Formats: sequence, C-alpha cells, structure tokens
Amino acid sequence: MGSLIYGVAPAIEISDRALRHLQVVIVAKLRRQESFQFTWDGEPDVGGDEAAPHNGRHGSVWISQGSSLYFSFESALTEPLNREWIELLTRAATSPGGLRVLPEPARGEKSERTPRLTEEAVGR
Repeated sequence: MGSLIYGVAPAIEISDRALRHLQVVIVAKLRRQESFQFTWDGEPDVGGDEAAPHNGRHGSVWISQGSSLYFSFESALTEPLNREWIELLTRAATSPGGLRVLPEPARGEKSERTPRLTEEAVGR
C-alpha cells in the first residue's frame, strides 16, 4: 500500500498501482496550475485515514499549487502505466466531483471505449 501525504495531514493509504496513476494526473494538473478536489469514499483501492480512530474511508482535500504532497510507495514500478486509466482519472479530476480512484479499465481499450464517468463517479 502506498500513501499520499498531504502537507502535515495524515497519510491516505492507496494501492501502489492506483497511486502511481494518480501521481501522473496530480502532477500534470499542478504543472498547469490547476486546482482540484481529491475525494476518497470507500473505493476498494483506498485505505482509511491513518490518523482516524476508526480508520475512516471517506474524505476530501483541495489540491492546489500551494499543496505540499509526498508520494510514498512500498515497491518499485514494475508494470507499465495504463494510459486509458490516466485519461479516465484526468477526466474525473476536471469534473465537478473531482479526482477519485476509479476502477482500472482493461489494458488496450481505446479511449473512446473507456467507461464514461457516471454521475455517481463524479459525486453529483
């Protein structure tokens, strides 16, 4: 399990594979000076807030140029990144519901076949 550490806030545990894809999207948006919301809401690839007494699995943070982020991984990158997943996460990050961990699409799916964001997925 990797961790996304937001400033001095507690780490949010996220599987290494999902976190690597989120890192690509987050860094790209910050390079473009785009702020956005990141939400975790019981997705299977996201663990709870390590500081919460009941290991809560729901939360949200606002990520902007002033955010201090640190990506920590348990293992080295061994598999190639899934471009379709990055595109799906990028679309989520620009939606009203913000960025969240979404299921990884099958490798090799063309982007037009990548699952569309549903109202539930974007938090509407």
